[in-house]
Amino acid sequence: MSTASNLRNAQTRPDEANVTELDVRGLPTFAFGHRSVMWWSTAGLMLIEGTVFGIAVMMYFYLRTHAPAWPMAASAPELRWGTLNTVVLLASMLPNQLAKRAAERFDRGRAKLWMTVCLIATIVFMVLRGFEFATLNVNWYTNAYGSVVWLLLGLHTTHLVTDFIDTAVLTVLLFTGPFEGKRFVDVSENAVYWYFVVLSWLPIYGVIYWAPRF
Repeated sequence: MSTASNLRNAQTRPDEANVTELDVRGLPTFAFGHRSVMWWSTAGLMLIEGTVFGIAVMMYFYLRTHAPAWPMAASAPELRWGTLNTVVLLASMLPNQLAKRAAERFDRGRAKLWMTVCLIATIVFMVLRGFEFATLNVNWYTNAYGSVVWLLLGLHTTHLVTDFIDTAVLTVLLFTGPFEGKRFVDVSENAVYWYFVVLSWLPIYGVIYWAPRF
């Protein structure tokens, strides 16, 4: 009985001599682009947040179609600060791209330089954003127009602050260390997210500053 059982086990058990073992110790522990889990996480985040922006914009035009006048009991926001901020944002895409390239070349020195420039640009933008809020010519509680305008500007400011914190942390790590290789991936994906912050602002800028003028 024992001999028959052993024969059955030998027939059903895979031939261990033919099993190939792979030594993966030398493979990289991180990657850039779509091969990275961080890239997919960032893409998913941008998709969700882009949807929220889209809903807010639709809300703006929905309210506009039901209002007797637009903007409601208010003047259109001043163009000066919003336009200047748009120029700053578009200009910041250059150092952002240079920081991304440096990270993907594992050039820590260049990454430090351009991340610092990006951080300064973000600070300048946030200061100008304060002037934007001050010149909307309407409070958030005044009427539906004021509420939706403050909502749009507030949503984008939230993303700006989030990216500022992320950029600041990565910049500090670049200067102080220890700096693991996978942090270069974080720098690269942070640059991708900044593109989202910039490009998502352009339609919001048009809605806030130009839609009331037409």
